[in-house]
Amino acid sequence: MDQEDRIALFLDYENLALGARDHRGGADFDFRPIADALAERGRVVVRRAYADWSYFDEDRRMLTRSHVELIEIPQRMGASRKNAADIKMAVDAIELAFERDYISTFVICSGDSDFTPLVHKLRELNKRVIGVGVEGSTSALLPPACDEFLYYDRLEGLDIPPPRSQRARPTRQVGANQRPPEPEPEPEVDRRPAGEEPGRGDVDTLAVLVAQTVAGLQGSANGEVTASRLKRTLLRKDPTFSESDYGFRTFGELLRHLAERTVVELAEGPAKGDPEVSLPEHGDREVAFGLLRGVVADLGSGGNPVALSGLKNQVRRARPDFSEKKLGYRSFLQFCKAAATAGVLDLRWSPEADDYLLTTQT
Repeated sequence: MDQEDRIALFLDYENLALGARDHRGGADFDFRPIADALAERGRVVVRRAYADWSYFDEDRRMLTRSHVELIEIPQRMGASRKNAADIKMAVDAIELAFERDYISTFVICSGDSDFTPLVHKLRELNKRVIGVGVEGSTSALLPPACDEFLYYDRLEGLDIPPPRSQRARPTRQVGANQRPPEPEPEPEVDRRPAGEEPGRGDVDTLAVLVAQTVAGLQGSANGEVTASRLKRTLLRKDPTFSESDYGFRTFGELLRHLAERTVVELAEGPAKGDPEVSLPEHGDREVAFGLLRGVVADLGSGGNPVALSGLKNQVRRARPDFSEKKLGYRSFLQFCKAAATAGVLDLRWSPEADDYLLTTQT
């Protein structure tokens, strides 16, 4: 544990939550994808969110269940209220940087360029800084200042919902160009309340969780992903996790079972009894790419493009047990992009169709 990063998380909640609602069809802000992404990067020891919580009553309950400390910024007029929250958050972050030497990473959740000087100062103090912001409302100045920047819209486990009317909320204008949306056709939405854990005993659900976690660790961490590291990350995502709930005596037995199902691959690790865990580079993934290409070819006979919306249902008609998440992809769109990168098919955004279009390569 001594070699793990200690993380302090600071949320400019009004910026993040309103940005998510404005640019994601009025969808509620979900803290869990951020928590999961940070669990793959280290141990979060401080969680603080800053806002006038009278405007975010339902969100307050969701954050409390996730053990986030709520810092109250009383309502003031216009920009003064915004500045009060920003200044309080910056002061607390700098104070923590000086008082807690063991904190190595600061996470600033905001798309506001006003936090750029704070990021520079934290890095000057030899702290690693990760930014988190909504893609459509993040200033172009903030991401380059950070060591790593995560767009909330792209986080694993976050589905793109259908548009719906927005609740009345205080708004403030943000000036960033919105990129074309990335639609998820009929996503597998997790409809349980925020902070509530999935049902136990479902090995298919476990396979998805392990594959997503390994993919996240491979994408965000240096070095190999060992079984012990994977187990620690799963426990950070869900402190009640236990392989015995799924009928396995040890974590190694669980991994061997998933390896037999080609969910993961195991190789000799740096220590005896601690194998290296990775996602299969071939096998099922190539089969899935072939399945996708076949479905697109059938639907687009004569070289006609096929829309991404509804395509996942067609793939499942051909193979009912298909799940891109078991292959380590956070969404069906990401799976299709990987297939396009591998040269299996062509994928492009069409403003006329307001959708992604896929065609098989000739």
